[in-house]
Amino acid sequence: MIWAYACGNEGKDTGVQDMIKSMTGFGRSEKTTKECKITVEIKAVNHRYCDLSIRLPKKFNFFEAGIRTVLKEYIERGKVDVFISYEDYTEGAGCVKLNEELAKDYQRQLERLAEITGLAKDITVSGLSRYPDVLSLEEQSVDEKQLWAELEEVVRDAAAHFVESREREGENLKQDLLEKLDDMASLVAEVEKRSPEVLAEYREKLTAKVGELLGDTKLDEGVLATELTIFADKICVDEETVRLKSHISNMKAELEKKDAVGRKLDFIAQEMNREANTTLSKANDMEVTNLAIELKTEIEKVREQIQNIE
Repeated sequence: MIWAYACGNEGKDTGVQDMIKSMTGFGRSEKTTKECKITVEIKAVNHRYCDLSIRLPKKFNFFEAGIRTVLKEYIERGKVDVFISYEDYTEGAGCVKLNEELAKDYQRQLERLAEITGLAKDITVSGLSRYPDVLSLEEQSVDEKQLWAELEEVVRDAAAHFVESREREGENLKQDLLEKLDDMASLVAEVEKRSPEVLAEYREKLTAKVGELLGDTKLDEGVLATELTIFADKICVDEETVRLKSHISNMKAELEKKDAVGRKLDFIAQEMNREANTTLSKANDMEVTNLAIELKTEIEKVREQIQNIE
């Protein structure tokens, strides 16, 4: 009988689904037979790499490498703690072994001691049995192949439920990130809309200022055009907004992929931050400055959420 648990959901399909995953999760599975009970619990928190910590009974030490191999099929990143317990219900699991040669040697030495000392030979079976290693308790041989088959079944079931819990949380993270990316796209659109307005306002101010200085003297349009070109080049953020829109689009595409995308998303977020910083440094207008600051704030929120994605 197998009993499994994954964050409050029982009896679900344990197949691994292809979805974006959170790095936090919990899964549990238990198998009970007439001979034994095996319990496996898996829990995880954020970590840059895949860090597996496995606590298991001495009886299962031989299987640790196999357990790690199985778990790596389900887990790519995270600090993962695995707890395995085993209860043996088999009666007479051990047997008593007699070391005949050692018992005979004890007897010979005791008889010789009696002759040397002149004491009575009071050797008894119960007395002889108490001497070290005359009788020893040994466990019966274990069918390692069968035991591994049972253990692997429970490990895989717990791992599947663990992944299931990660996927549910991952879907929540995905929706939150998509909303934040939409907000960022709106901010970029506002920057694009405002940039031509800044240039037009500068032209008006520059024309009015030069007009005050020159009076009735005719304004040299060539000089004005040159000055406007220099100013436009300084404040132009076309390249930055194009890259930002591309990064937003790429991040949305990555969120739809079935692989572990956390590292790639983090890299894209770093590139977004770079473009936002450049936009802020070029801003020569309070509205654009405020938009760039808000954009950087949203990018930081995105980066924080990405740290939770496998």
